[in-house]
Amino acid sequence: MDARSPDLTADTGWRADAPVTKSLAEVNGTVALPASGIWWRRLLAFVGPGYLVSVGYMDPGNWATDLAGGSKFGYTLLSVILLSNLMAILLQSLAARLGIVTDRDLAQACRGTYSPPVNFLLWLACEAAIIACDLAEVIGTAIALKLLFGIPLIGGALIAALDAFLLLILMNRGFRFLEAFVISLLVVIAVCFTIQIAAAAPPIAAVMRGFVPSTEIFINPDMLYIAIGIIGATVMPHNLYLHSSIVQTRAYARTDEGRREAIKWATTDSTIALMLALFINAAILVVAAATFHKSGHADVAEIGQAFELLSPLLGLGIASTLFAVALLASGLNSTVTATLAGQIVMEGFLDLRLPSWARRLLTRGIAIVPVIIVTAVYGERGTADLLVFSQVILSMQLPFAVIPLVRFVSDRRKMGQFVIPASVAAVAWIVAAVIVVLNLKLLYDTLTG
Repeated sequence: MDARSPDLTADTGWRADAPVTKSLAEVNGTVALPASGIWWRRLLAFVGPGYLVSVGYMDPGNWATDLAGGSKFGYTLLSVILLSNLMAILLQSLAARLGIVTDRDLAQACRGTYSPPVNFLLWLACEAAIIACDLAEVIGTAIALKLLFGIPLIGGALIAALDAFLLLILMNRGFRFLEAFVISLLVVIAVCFTIQIAAAAPPIAAVMRGFVPSTEIFINPDMLYIAIGIIGATVMPHNLYLHSSIVQTRAYARTDEGRREAIKWATTDSTIALMLALFINAAILVVAAATFHKSGHADVAEIGQAFELLSPLLGLGIASTLFAVALLASGLNSTVTATLAGQIVMEGFLDLRLPSWARRLLTRGIAIVPVIIVTAVYGERGTADLLVFSQVILSMQLPFAVIPLVRFVSDRRKMGQFVIPASVAAVAWIVAAVIVVLNLKLLYDTLTG
């Protein structure tokens, strides 16, 4: 027995009284892989989970910081978006590795390591984070519906609740249908912003310089605050739980060789997908810089403001509509993946298995009710306050996801020959420390005004 953790078996590092059940059992190992063939066919078979994860890196919660950074400081904060994306690529690859090697998602790994009281507290914290994240996505979807169709925010929030049924339909058709739906909406977002960038015609040299870190970021307090917001909002806790589960939908051989190949292709998939997320986040900032900063509108941080100003400033009548369509696609995607993450977390931490329709309706109901109440009582100002509060909750939860993840993949007893090298572990701990410190500062600054 491990002297420091008496409940853990010495040979594996897992608690003997926490048996493993399949993560997302209804779709676990259901996506067939070609037995042989050229490399790109093997890669295509693994394409999907990375794009579901990338949704969280371009959700409505990230739009405000990107808009504020671009309109106020031009292209300078592109380097921060690049840095935060590199952090995300590393952490998501570790989440995929954990799921593939141990046949456990991150929630199950916590349940298999920590005591029941600790796991219950971790579950409560994670549920709060998922609800907070879901609130942001619902608000974003509702705002997009209002901008496009004039639907009141309350009505838009109720419409957003229907994604629970959409997820149920897609999952019943097979996990590949869900992946195809998400990827299709990501393509819509990418096309919308490609057109807007072409219309904005930003100077290429200035954009490229923006990807080079500047000392001004650390000297200017306002710029540093927005930079912290960009990094702090990048890694969503639920994405780590989500990725460690959905990589197991592939029917790879549960052997050393099969796991090694799965890690390679899953990491490739998520890296490519997160580069798309980098493009989207950078595109939001570039459009804001080329449109608002250039014309002297340095105070544009609200989504509604950006919608109203884009078409007149760009001279392209469809620009504002494209912006709102991209926001709607982002909100729909984000609510779907957050609902799925909620199921993974409840099943993983508690081993509590409700019918899929009941779990998804419960998750959606918990998120929708606060949005409707606040919107009805306070109007749009209340939803803005709720959005800020949701980001604070996310910041508080992040350490409880990142630290266990890095700890698990650094443990040779749990990972065997697939344990990460000491150099990668050192970088991962540094990244975890940076994210935690920046989130704590963001939390402190938010609470102290």
